[in-house]
Amino acid sequence: MNAHTPSPVLDPKSHGRQGTPLSQWSSALSWHLDLRRLWNVFRRRLGLFAAVAAVVLLAAILVTVLATPKYTATANVMLDPRREKVTNSEAVLSGALSGLPTDTAVVDTEVEVLKSRQLAAQVVKALNLEADPEFSPRTAKPSGVKGLIASVTGMFGAPDQSRLGSLAQQTEHEAVVDNVLAGLSVKRAGLTYVINVSYESESPQKAAQIGNKFAELYLLGQMTAKVDATRQATTWLNERLEQMRGQVLADEAAVQQYKIANNLLSASGTNLTEAEISNYNQTLAQAQAQVAEDAARLSTARGQLARGSTGEDVGEALDSRVIQQLREQRTQVSSTVADLQGRYGERHPEMLKAKRQLSDIDAQIQAEIQRVISNLEAKVQVSRQRAGAVAGSLGGAKGMLAANNRAMVRLNELQRTADASRTLYESYLNRYKETSSQQGIEQSDARMVSAAKIPSQPSSPKVPVNLTLGLLLALGAGIGVIVLAEMLDSGLATADDVERRLDATYLGAIPLLASVAGKSKAAPIDYVVGKPLSSFSEAFRNLRTSILYSRLGEPVKIVAVTSSLPGEGKTTTSICLGRAAALQGQKVLVVDCDLRRRALNRLLRNEPAVGLLEVLNGEATLEQAIAADTETGAHFLPLSTIGVTPKDVFGTAAMDRLLGELRRRYDLVVLDTAPVLAVADTRVLAPKADVVIVLARWRKTPQHAVESAFRFLSGGGAHIGGVALTRVDMRQQAKYGYGDPGYYYAECKKYYVS
Repeated sequence: MNAHTPSPVLDPKSHGRQGTPLSQWSSALSWHLDLRRLWNVFRRRLGLFAAVAAVVLLAAILVTVLATPKYTATANVMLDPRREKVTNSEAVLSGALSGLPTDTAVVDTEVEVLKSRQLAAQVVKALNLEADPEFSPRTAKPSGVKGLIASVTGMFGAPDQSRLGSLAQQTEHEAVVDNVLAGLSVKRAGLTYVINVSYESESPQKAAQIGNKFAELYLLGQMTAKVDATRQATTWLNERLEQMRGQVLADEAAVQQYKIANNLLSASGTNLTEAEISNYNQTLAQAQAQVAEDAARLSTARGQLARGSTGEDVGEALDSRVIQQLREQRTQVSSTVADLQGRYGERHPEMLKAKRQLSDIDAQIQAEIQRVISNLEAKVQVSRQRAGAVAGSLGGAKGMLAANNRAMVRLNELQRTADASRTLYESYLNRYKETSSQQGIEQSDARMVSAAKIPSQPSSPKVPVNLTLGLLLALGAGIGVIVLAEMLDSGLATADDVERRLDATYLGAIPLLASVAGKSKAAPIDYVVGKPLSSFSEAFRNLRTSILYSRLGEPVKIVAVTSSLPGEGKTTTSICLGRAAALQGQKVLVVDCDLRRRALNRLLRNEPAVGLLEVLNGEATLEQAIAADTETGAHFLPLSTIGVTPKDVFGTAAMDRLLGELRRRYDLVVLDTAPVLAVADTRVLAPKADVVIVLARWRKTPQHAVESAFRFLSGGGAHIGGVALTRVDMRQQAKYGYGDPGYYYAECKKYYVS
């Protein structure tokens, strides 16, 4: 029962951060897998586990014993991939004439066919199962609860089945089919082509009979489907061939009549026209290329002139012989002008004559360039006219070819129609021959490997399996109930619960006196004095030590002892704490601050005339109201029997002065207050104390109640020193408190004197 390190003032928003009790179990599992902790939980709930497990196991045994024995018979059907082929034919209808492919999807499909309602309805009709009490609700004799309901219904008159009508009969028939399907089990044997058709019934003969009937009707259904499909295909093909034969004759006659009417028996002239069109196309391409070339030269020349050129750099001008001669003459005259200019000057008659000659040559060059440009324009016009003429000739040739081939288009269309009709007719004729050859040689895609035998032993109930499952279910239910009980347990049992679920400091545990004192009849307040070296007294010394260190660096003299709910042991704890501290040599005063209960008076068996209220009102002095404990030297300040005042006595200046006086006189002042959730007095008084100690009854006080008390106290500015658990059963704590000081009570017991 060592004290833990205290925490500072608690934030009211921090309490209960672990959530509701439903989250406690999941949060505990999130720590780590502590096998010893789990074992303690199991040992603590062993009685609950045994009771639930026993009930579940007994129920499993009763179900097994009372179950009706049933027998299972199995017939084996194999999808045969080795089908004989008398003719090399293809399927006219999908899956009708050719065999089934034996891949996994097809095998699974056939399994579903065996489980179909249609096949089950055929079995019901073939074996007249509607009259069988095992399957028919009308003829069955209900037992148990169903029998009781049927008896009560019969008292008011059973309905006349003849008046139910066709809808009721159909409903009854569907119910019989459902009951038959309930006993059917169809499974593929591994990855083979074998399908196991099993049927479970109360009668071994009936199980074998129904299982074989399912297999037989399945094989018969395959044969019937193939025969019907072959017959239908043959009839349809014969009718279709008659229609197509007339169509073929009509289409071929239309081709011949069109050839005669349009004189298309020979089309020898068409090749020449096509060659002529080909030549025209080539000529037109050349003419268009020439037009493009001439137009490009003309465009280039015009562009050079537009950019300020004199035309001498035009390509055609460079190639002109006349322009070349004129340029030679200009060169000579230019030389003469230069010579005369240096010799005579600008105004000399010879000089002026030479310049006139140079101007004449330049004019002749420009005139020649203009003739070159005009020649380019003429070439463009000629090229365009030639291209247009060729295009016209090509258009005429195409017109002639279109006229010659117009009749040929229709002829080709008629010929294609006739060819398609002939091809389709021959295809259907071949199909008809192949289908006709299949009649009488149809084979089933499956065969029965082995028929169902009458079983000699029941298949259910399976006693070992049922008992094993019942045992597993019992264990699971027991563990589940333990988990549920732990999740719903909102009480506080260990130091770990206090620190983890309340986020508060654990101050210690006050034992239940009966769990540590044996057969002692002494009251707790007397036992702490009579047995000062007992574990019970040591618990209060530990609590006192925890209180003294709850505010490191600050003296703790005034301690308010409170709880969230009544009956937590506040007064007993206050008196025992005061007496234990007094035995250690401290000056201690216990003040009864519970104005409504005055529990201190009852425990001390004293009804004083003056008390706390009289001191606060100035009607008595402190010395007159204090009662001394002769055995320990502790002092008590009780409440008188005058009555309860509705005034706020704890929030007055008189109460502050009184607490200041007590702080000077005593080493420890214990304020026995009222429950926080019951009255508001404690919320007023708590902030005046150095430390507030919250008591919680072991495994009884709900977590939410303590959290609510924390919120009230912290909201008023009180310093909460921590939580102490009261009335702890030390014998049971070993099952709850793994890791808690109380868990090791047996090992530490030799240090105490009871």
